[in-house]
Amino acid sequence: MGYEELHLKKIRSYLAECMVLLRYDGKFPLNNPSKIALYGSGARKTIKGGTGSGEVNSRYFINIEEGLEHEGFEIVTKDWLDSYDNEYLKNKKRFKKELKKIAKEKNQPLFIAAMGEVMNEVEYDISIDVRCDTAIYVLSRISGEASDRRKIKGDVFLTDTEIRNINYLNDNYKKFMLIINTGGVVDLTPVVNVKNILISSQLGVEMGYAIADVLLGRETPSGKLTTSWTKYSDYQNIGEFGEPDDTKYKEGIYVGYRYFDSVNLNVDFPFGYGLSYTKFDIKYLDTIMNNNIITIKANVKNIGNYKGKEVLELYVSKPNDRIDQAYQELISFEKTCLLNPNDECELSLSFDLNDITTYDTDKATYTLLKGEYILRLGNSSRNTKIISVLDFDNDISIRKVKNHFKKPDYIDFIGRNTKDDINNVKHYKIDLKEDLEVIDYDINYEILDEIKGLSDEDLVKLNMGLFNEAGGLKGIIEQNVSVPGAAGETYKCGGLKNIVMADGPQGLRLARSYFVDKNGPHSTSGLIPESVREYMPKWMRLFLYLVSPKPKKNEIKYQYTTALPISTAVAQSFNKDFAYLCGDIVGFEMEIFNVDLWLAPALNIHRNILCGRNFEYYSEDPYLSGMIASNITRGVESHKGKGVTIKHFLCNNQEFNRYVNNSIVSERAIREIYLKGFELCIKYAKPKAVMTSYNLLNGIHTSENIKINEKILRCELKHNGFVMTDWVVRFMQNEYKYKNATPINVIKAHGDIFMPGSKYDYELVMDGLKKGLVQREDLEINASRLYKVIKELKD
Repeated sequence: MGYEELHLKKIRSYLAECMVLLRYDGKFPLNNPSKIALYGSGARKTIKGGTGSGEVNSRYFINIEEGLEHEGFEIVTKDWLDSYDNEYLKNKKRFKKELKKIAKEKNQPLFIAAMGEVMNEVEYDISIDVRCDTAIYVLSRISGEASDRRKIKGDVFLTDTEIRNINYLNDNYKKFMLIINTGGVVDLTPVVNVKNILISSQLGVEMGYAIADVLLGRETPSGKLTTSWTKYSDYQNIGEFGEPDDTKYKEGIYVGYRYFDSVNLNVDFPFGYGLSYTKFDIKYLDTIMNNNIITIKANVKNIGNYKGKEVLELYVSKPNDRIDQAYQELISFEKTCLLNPNDECELSLSFDLNDITTYDTDKATYTLLKGEYILRLGNSSRNTKIISVLDFDNDISIRKVKNHFKKPDYIDFIGRNTKDDINNVKHYKIDLKEDLEVIDYDINYEILDEIKGLSDEDLVKLNMGLFNEAGGLKGIIEQNVSVPGAAGETYKCGGLKNIVMADGPQGLRLARSYFVDKNGPHSTSGLIPESVREYMPKWMRLFLYLVSPKPKKNEIKYQYTTALPISTAVAQSFNKDFAYLCGDIVGFEMEIFNVDLWLAPALNIHRNILCGRNFEYYSEDPYLSGMIASNITRGVESHKGKGVTIKHFLCNNQEFNRYVNNSIVSERAIREIYLKGFELCIKYAKPKAVMTSYNLLNGIHTSENIKINEKILRCELKHNGFVMTDWVVRFMQNEYKYKNATPINVIKAHGDIFMPGSKYDYELVMDGLKKGLVQREDLEINASRLYKVIKELKD
């Protein structure tokens, strides 16, 4: 059995755990394969993942139509699917015309204007009717890097055609299921009462097979929402989104369910929600205290008729007498094993008191506040019971830091915390002795002897990614990357080996095919992806062909990697073991293809459902994001010499003008929402690298901010790896308020490596070194840290 088959076999049973059952009337699963009426944009054009960095070149992909037919279903709507294919092609022609118009307005080449643009679903008129007992409608949306989603029909909103068809099928078929094949939230308001709704999400290679497994009851969906799903008008618009220059996060800590639960706004499907084919009984057993660790014991019993798994979620409501608090926040979760009818199991949910502190901005201290901490246990944020209360007689300061960010020119939103009756619940008095950790911000920089002996030229090159020294067009067409399709690599010097970096996050993104000649390996697909190449004029495509290396008589080789479920889907499993397995698979394939560093996982917050890259991130909740990312990291780094790069640090939450947009965020919101997931991942998994984000944070590029690179990452979070930039290239320049990060400023801020590197960047830094704009010592400090990680990975 080949590595791909082995990996796909390992994850097959977990795919149903990534799916979230929103509505259920008991008509599914089906007894056996039968005739089925299949409709919708995703029936044949099923989407396995997002665009841009999310794309993975797998050997094959099974769409939903293929998966159902393979498992014995007879599709009785081939004519409808053929007609939809024709409408799709018409829409694609219209889309290309629209892009030409956009390109003309922006005065850009078409292929540049096309980057990140997504073709929305449009209206069409294809008749539907009743042809058998069972119908499935697959609703698809694609999103990706470089473009945010839009508040229009065919994207966030359903088209009139979709609404009409879905409701007709729901009313006229005995058994009907709506399947949501998207990477983000869709406003389901017009079809919210459909009897069976399943969020399949985007599950990678064998998605069609996974849908068949669920329809036939071989597997039971057991996923839970990691982002609240409701009508678009319900989402808070307190904070700004999509601004070209400055984006103010006025909502503060009130992100996602923290907002909905605090203002007591009913939502269609709350955070942590998900049904099953079966039912479970949850019984709280005990609260156990062991120093700083609190453990909740509970029993879960399957009281339904089908096998399944359940997730227990533990929330805390903090006292808000002195500092405003959200109504509740997730602090622990666990998932049962597979339970057959009448089976039961006991789960333990633990948390560290240090992880439920409040950031006191006035004192720059993480504090356990005086008062009552209410613990709630359940299976969604809106289905919990108060189980116990932790009482603190005094404030307990845990960690003393410094405020590192400029105070915004606004006051964060203040929410409403509903009062609860806790008189009949057992209280546990917490008597902790204050043991305040005061962060030491003095760093003793280590400069290695191997680095001291480098020439200025080698030292500067080690502070940036490997580039083709030919420069110009040749440097763009023929990148010096030893693994074709990899994102970049480091420079070799002084006997130091290089490390190869590959994108993600659904698995390794490498060139599908390549050849090797006397000059090394070359991708046969070229630098420009096919999705962009098709928008180039013929002369440009011909030119690229002429200047690109040719295989001639050299053998064409292939490198297929496993396309895993998107990050949001992995998190929807609420299964730490599955997250570890995903990392383990990536680590194994890194060994096969000689990749050293995976540019993932990404754990930015689903702050707004319009963010085009949400599919690549886990959740609106930082605790869930941090725990899933830490387990993926541990899975990858269980393979000797393999590491991850957690990203994008910090407050990268929109794609529009992502290179030079300025996120304006309060110190408390940064620390409790946007920093928290990274903190947990570094604490529990110790990733080898951190990637800064493109954006500015409170007026300074994250990559150019020494307080982020040194004071927070190294002193506070104890990050011992290196720090790199995201891929900053010259064509990103624009006419907006702010400009791009520069290699000189990044080096001075102790960002250890400026990626991807270019001849222009190298010459800029060499000139800066001669003029005293950058010091050799800074270069040596950065290079020493990179050197140590490379030695750790390669020795």
